[in-house]
Amino acid sequence: MTFQIWGAVFTGMVLSIMLMNIVQWTTYRDRNYGLYTLYMLAWLFYFGLRVYTFRDWFSLETNHFVRAVAPMGAYYIYFDFIDSILDLRHRLPNFYRQLQRIKVGIVIYIGIHLLLCYGPSLWNPVLYEVTFIMMRLAMAVLGVYGIQQMLSLCDPVSRMYAIGTGFLLVGGLTSMFLSMVRPYEDWAGPFWMVSLTYMQTGIIAELVCFSLGLSYRQRRAAVRNAMIEQELMHEREKHHRDQLEAELVMQRLEQEKTEVHIRALQAQINPHFLFNSLNSLSALIDDDTQQASIFLDELSSVYRYMLRANDQILIPLASELAFIRSYCHLLQTRHGQALRVEWAVSPVLLALQLPPLTLQLLVENAVKHNVILADYPLTIAISTNENNQLQVRNNVQRKTVRVASNGVGLANIWSKYQILNQPIPTIQEDRGLFIVTLPLIEKECSV
Repeated sequence: MTFQIWGAVFTGMVLSIMLMNIVQWTTYRDRNYGLYTLYMLAWLFYFGLRVYTFRDWFSLETNHFVRAVAPMGAYYIYFDFIDSILDLRHRLPNFYRQLQRIKVGIVIYIGIHLLLCYGPSLWNPVLYEVTFIMMRLAMAVLGVYGIQQMLSLCDPVSRMYAIGTGFLLVGGLTSMFLSMVRPYEDWAGPFWMVSLTYMQTGIIAELVCFSLGLSYRQRRAAVRNAMIEQELMHEREKHHRDQLEAELVMQRLEQEKTEVHIRALQAQINPHFLFNSLNSLSALIDDDTQQASIFLDELSSVYRYMLRANDQILIPLASELAFIRSYCHLLQTRHGQALRVEWAVSPVLLALQLPPLTLQLLVENAVKHNVILADYPLTIAISTNENNQLQVRNNVQRKTVRVASNGVGLANIWSKYQILNQPIPTIQEDRGLFIVTLPLIEKECSV
């Protein structure tokens, strides 16, 4: 195989590696693949201008300039590529600073050869060859030192790049020494007799190592990202569980707090009701013992309901109405025809709920603050409306003497509805009527 055929094989291999790298670059949008592509393009540019038919298109000065400068351009990109891959500026800061100084030296070297090759009457073949050989030897020394530094990082990617750099170093030195031994080479002869073959072989081996290192790095990054994502998912799940548990604890605490508040309100009602009932019973005993006996039976029935209601936060409207009928019977026993109670409750609403003893407080409030006489009877109407609300109305005929109040009454009802997060009952006084409207609560409502 001639060197010309080998050159085509070399170009095909580099192009194949570069195309695969461009696909990776497009997929991952990683700057490293862009630098790697530029590095391969620099070598293709160098060999394309120096070896193949393109060299005949340019002047002798340009060919001399490409021979000396093009590899330095590839090395310049190589320094940025290695720094980006291995993070030299943080992991090997001293070596990174040395590379920056070498890059400045490469720029100066390119400037010198620009003057030598294109400056009028400045061409000096000896100076050209001396600077060319010295720069290649300096890059070889730097390569040995760089390999040592990369191996000190002790990770698979660094070792892969150190090995690749070693292949390039060996190939470049072999090519340089052979070109010095055989300055005139027959490129139409066997490829292994041409010095550039060994440099190209070193570059191919280097690119294979670099590609393997990039693939390993990408796979390791993908595994690490997957592990991080899995840990984040576990953390999110744990946070979500903790949040749900905290919300459940808060709900339980709020429920316990609400129940305690409602129990406290109900505890306020019982002594108040008992005190008024005993006063009524005491008055009846003096007037009519038979009525007092009936009153006592009714009182026992009412109080049993109250004891049972103390264990409940909400109670069906049907149960509350049955209770308030007994309670009103006790009041009517005391006041006779002076107290009238009217009922107009829709049967379809009997399953709805309200806080227990609410009606007792409203009826008691009406009795406490209004005149109840045969000539001025007090009428209390308990009814429902089209908005599924319960209304308690009484005619207003306030007592002229201020009645002492312990502050329970309406405020107690309002507090219960607030604790239950329900709409607050409304009060209005219109055309001599005092009207309290109570929202009825669905069965599904919970504290």
